[in-house]
Amino acid sequence: MKHARPYLLASAKTSNPARATTASADPARESVRHLGDFPVVELRRYTIKNGERQNFADYFESFFPEAFEQIGAIAFGQFLERDDRSRFTWLRGFHSMDDRASLNGAFYDGPLWKEHRSTVNAVIVDSDDVLLLRALTPAGGIPVFPAVDPVREPGGAHGIVVAQIFATRAGRVEAFARRAEPAFSGYRAVGAREAGVLATLDEPNNFPRHPIRTDGPFLVWLGIVENDEIVETVFRPLAERSARDLVASRLLRGKAEFVVLRPTRRSRLRWLPEASR
Repeated sequence: MKHARPYLLASAKTSNPARATTASADPARESVRHLGDFPVVELRRYTIKNGERQNFADYFESFFPEAFEQIGAIAFGQFLERDDRSRFTWLRGFHSMDDRASLNGAFYDGPLWKEHRSTVNAVIVDSDDVLLLRALTPAGGIPVFPAVDPVREPGGAHGIVVAQIFATRAGRVEAFARRAEPAFSGYRAVGAREAGVLATLDEPNNFPRHPIRTDGPFLVWLGIVENDEIVETVFRPLAERSARDLVASRLLRGKAEFVVLRPTRRSRLRWLPEASR
């Protein structure tokens, strides 16, 4: 069953009205308003060779984020998984599926990737754990935050990004999302900033050089919290209780996965004191 939405498949780079309101109210977001929305999302979780994860992160951040932006894609953010020292995770967005095919081709056949691919590929053990996702609703996509300012943010990105990954039963994504909304509302009530509600995009892989997982459907909730203490004392206990309740709904195929992500130094998706959603 297809889960495409008209706003998802359109090639026009239209802005979500709710996102535009947020950007207008936040001068820091105004600088990226022209980029529009990126409702086609890849959640990419790489396994990196032992001891090489920080080196890989340094290579990635030095060479690639602006290259994606320049051709019309976006690296929403990149992260080190806190509870698995081998995992480097990042989120990439496209305006449409057509863009996913053409822009991936432009990047991976281009000179920048050809220059650096041997170095970065040498430390990757696996790069096939990829979920192809869509914004569940027009207002549920991942926001594009401004790039980290090297002068005003000399310490780099702050905060913690959390992800809950739910394996839903076939054809029950929307029903599960409705059932889960009170839980998500509870997360927001304790100070988590919702950064996306995403679901499996049931479309053929139009860039087959990059495999995607076919064991869906999934629903992914993303949020940003200020620090580790809040994650462990407030957010995780709430998320674990909510997950147990949601498993009992019989809309899931198994337990929810809870992933704690530390933004790398230049990750766009991060805790900003002035950010709002």
